[in-house]
Amino acid sequence: MNPSTLRRIYEIYHLWNPVYPYLAHHILEYYDRQDGNILEIGPFCGVIFALNEMNIGTSLSIATFPSEMADFFREETQNRSAAERIRVIDTDSSLTGLEENDMDLAIFRGAFFFPSLFQVSLSRIYRILRPGGVAFVGGGFGKFTPDFIIEDIGKRSRDLNLQIGKVEVKKEELWQEAQTPSGTKKVDLISKGGLWVLMKK
Repeated sequence: MNPSTLRRIYEIYHLWNPVYPYLAHHILEYYDRQDGNILEIGPFCGVIFALNEMNIGTSLSIATFPSEMADFFREETQNRSAAERIRVIDTDSSLTGLEENDMDLAIFRGAFFFPSLFQVSLSRIYRILRPGGVAFVGGGFGKFTPDFIIEDIGKRSRDLNLQIGKVEVKKEELWQEAQTPSGTKKVDLISKGGLWVLMKK
């Protein structure tokens, strides 16, 4: 990943700091637990820090790529005094090195919208879930983020996303893709507060 793209992703991360707690509340509507192994995936992580501050999860991990993002998030866990609670895993979009049937909650923000940067494997995300686990995969502000926050950061966030290759995804196309993971029995498409695929194992 080129340095200018990385700088924009770093800026997006900091820009979205006010959003993460609200998005965490949206996700917890579907997770509805205080414990469990929780994983956030990809270069656009951040919700995991809000969950940590809410004392959600037995174990917390970030599985990120490319390697520069792993270095960034390791430094961020130190800055947030969360290094003892949040493990950072250097992986790729195929989630190499992650065990199957290991996670109770998987979050992948920014999935589907950046095909020039990475490809998303819903089947692979499904396989790392434990039975009863939940995956929240997609993008958006979540339904609880106040309008004033969206108005404050929306234009800059949109500009940065377009600069790093964001594309529009139609609900119909995403729904078709969401039917592909083998063994998936419970799949929903959430269009309030963004566009998200919700998978339950």
